[in-house]
Amino acid sequence: MFKTKPGKRRGPAVALLAAASLMLGLSGCGVDPITPSDVRGEAAGSDDKPGAGGVVDCAKAKCIALTFDAGPGKDTPHLLDILKERQVPATFFLLGKKHVDRYPEVVKRIADEGHEVANHTWTHRVLTDLEADEVRDELSRTQDAIEKITGRKPTLMRPPQGRTDGTVSDVSRELGLAQILWSATAKDYSTTDSALIRQRILDAADGDGIILLHDIYDGTVPAVPGIIDELKKRGFTFVTVPQLLAPGKAEPGEVYRP
Repeated sequence: MFKTKPGKRRGPAVALLAAASLMLGLSGCGVDPITPSDVRGEAAGSDDKPGAGGVVDCAKAKCIALTFDAGPGKDTPHLLDILKERQVPATFFLLGKKHVDRYPEVVKRIADEGHEVANHTWTHRVLTDLEADEVRDELSRTQDAIEKITGRKPTLMRPPQGRTDGTVSDVSRELGLAQILWSATAKDYSTTDSALIRQRILDAADGDGIILLHDIYDGTVPAVPGIIDELKKRGFTFVTVPQLLAPGKAEPGEVYRP
């Protein structure tokens, strides 16, 4: 949710369990989101070719991006097995403290298997509650930790709870990070019912969509095979977030949402 910087700082961020519970009010707040189709349209006249690198042309195909927040965790290796078996790429917005630093081998595996490794801050503090130097610390610590493991700094980030503003955008631009929001969420932090998680995603899935799930909750990973299989039956092609935008590219500081 976009909002202006308050005159008085709020207290610590709410718990991670509330991460995706808020509706995203994106208009009229000074930072306008850009859709995947907008990005592709702007790049249409360039020398870049849709589907570069063997990726499907999402201007023609019904693409959807599967994304996972706040990992890696104990279930992430099993999730990676599922994605590998079904040949589905995903985008992982990784949390630094107690996740990237606890499971470095899983972070490396995510990168090695061709998934997009992205930034979800160091401690999941709500960035709009922070001053610029604190936002910078939350993002740069995770950038550095991921680069140490994979040899590459992420180019994408997801602000906790989807909350961003001008300050967050400025710091993200400085660090080379584009902000990625979502169009479908299962609110999997609130239930362990895998069937319910699956149904919520299937009900909200649409072309050019970005699915938000969390691979740290018990009900989520068991729901993934059913989500993938049904969406493939419906004609969806799974892509990473950069592939969804191709031949365009996410620009640092900008906010993207279907």
